[in-house]
Amino acid sequence: MIKLLIDIVGWIGSVEVILAYGLISYHKITAKSIVYQLLNLTGGAFLIINTIYYGAYPSTAINVVWLIIAAVAIVSILRSKNVGNQIK
Repeated sequence: MIKLLIDIVGWIGSVEVILAYGLISYHKITAKSIVYQLLNLTGGAFLIINTIYYGAYPSTAINVVWLIIAAVAIVSILRSKNVGNQIK
């Protein structure tokens, strides 16, 4: 049962990362979009869970970096929005 759950989490993470890439590639969203960054953040997190379970540590490392990049971008986006609200 746990293997099935890990597989589902991995597939969801894969879909999220590919969806984010597709949306940005076809100019449906921008890199400054919270949606884009959240798809990368959660997709990376789900893939980390999957790759740790299967012992695919090189993929885990890439997804940790992917998640960190998304987290830093989200903080940056939120900070810039707060600065914009303070100016108004």
